[in-house]
Amino acid sequence: MKVSKAVFPVAGLGTRFLPVTKASPKEMLPVVDKPLIQYAVEEAVAAGINHMVFVTGRNKRAIEDHFDKAYELETELNARGREQLLQLVQDILPKHVTCSYVRQSVALGLGHAVLCAKAVVRDEPFAVILADDLIDAQVPCLEQMVEVFDRRQRSVIAVQDVPREDTASYGIIQGEPEEGEQLLRMTGIVEKPKPAQAPSTLAVVGRYVLAPTIMRHLEQVEAGSGGEIQLTDAIASLLREEMVLGYRFDGQRYDCGSKLGYLEANVMYGLKHSEVGGEFQQFLDRLAAHEGADRGR
Repeated sequence: MKVSKAVFPVAGLGTRFLPVTKASPKEMLPVVDKPLIQYAVEEAVAAGINHMVFVTGRNKRAIEDHFDKAYELETELNARGREQLLQLVQDILPKHVTCSYVRQSVALGLGHAVLCAKAVVRDEPFAVILADDLIDAQVPCLEQMVEVFDRRQRSVIAVQDVPREDTASYGIIQGEPEEGEQLLRMTGIVEKPKPAQAPSTLAVVGRYVLAPTIMRHLEQVEAGSGGEIQLTDAIASLLREEMVLGYRFDGQRYDCGSKLGYLEANVMYGLKHSEVGGEFQQFLDRLAAHEGADRGR
């Protein structure tokens, strides 16, 4: 089975970034000059995926518009001879890629958002990408995971070590080495355990490659606190039937669902940017020198 579809749950309210997210989706927050959702789609394209499935909600029209053809803008850029900008706009989404939009009318959790995509995903393996987990990697994170899935034909969950005091913010897995230290055979998963109860410090981050059988488990799993259907609970149920792999990916993750992580991502991606990276580095050097001089007074 090949992975050709990716699900992007983008119906969340983005309350941690209010008021900017009052009328604009958090997935459209820019990191330098590209919105978070575009980084996520580019990562999926790099992994060989050609069908993007966006699970949307109210006030998310901007996402659909971003990946749609902008006739007026393209006509204006063409008339002004702005060929480079025209190419930039036209290349946001490769021509071989298809987009589908599914509405999640009620916010009932990540598991429910994934389940909303069932009619589009059908009986195929698929990826799930959370756009506010921005991962900078030489080989894109999802491409690494799809390679593991192609080889093992098992669901693959991206994980990374976190401080034990932070386990209550994540799904935490338990596992045994399967291929060295990077790939683990999962033996358990629990949603947001207190540090004392956490089975490990391996936290699930926003990348999944899932076998189609996960949909049946999402349909059967009971809603948890707040009436939400948790993807973590469905994975725990899936574990009782088949092998699921945890994967320690190569790359640097920025939690752009938090203000600090978002600012860190802008700094690091700004430093790498071909247009402004050099001048930005000079600015940071001047800023550091100025602060050092102030401390020396």
